[in-house]
Amino acid sequence: MSYLAVGVSPGNVPVYNSTNLKVNDRRLRVAELVLRCLICGLGVVAAALVGTDTQVKEIFTVQKKAKFTDMKALVFLVVANGIVSAYSLVQVVRCVVSMVRGNVLFSKPIAWIIFSGDQVMAYVCVAAVGAATQSAVLAKLGQPELQWMKICNMYDKFCNQVGEGIASALLVSLSTVLLSCVSAFNLFRLYGGNKNKTTVASRW
Repeated sequence: MSYLAVGVSPGNVPVYNSTNLKVNDRRLRVAELVLRCLICGLGVVAAALVGTDTQVKEIFTVQKKAKFTDMKALVFLVVANGIVSAYSLVQVVRCVVSMVRGNVLFSKPIAWIIFSGDQVMAYVCVAAVGAATQSAVLAKLGQPELQWMKICNMYDKFCNQVGEGIASALLVSLSTVLLSCVSAFNLFRLYGGNKNKTTVASRW
């Protein structure tokens, strides 16, 4: 006799329906794979948009070239998204290989490594987007009190492409935050539950 996929054994020990847990585990793994692919793709797009962005303007017969290296925040954004993309690519390969191989026990040390890596990537992405956004606002609006001019009035194409790169990086940062929650769930559920219950480890 069972209710909501939970049965009661003759010894009154809870027994969990492993089929439903396996289905949920499979869905979680697919969701993780999709998120990692999304982060990898959008991270490359963000880094490419900002890293290849240039515009030349002639000011009083002198040519001035705007590029992402002129702003340290944009350099940080490009580097951060490059690192996150490479990290996500490695994790995508791991997820695919584990899913193809089938049932692979997910140990606590590995779970801690993945959790820590995902947390670091999330913090790095959020910090990079925050710094780049602040610099972009200053470039767009200027700072009259400090006599900082509106750079985007001169380099409109450059600013527009940077804005697109920051938008992509923002999606990357949101995805990394969500993914860090998934990895946290995968880690801490290994510590939960009664030892008498059927243990279903996360399979990768």
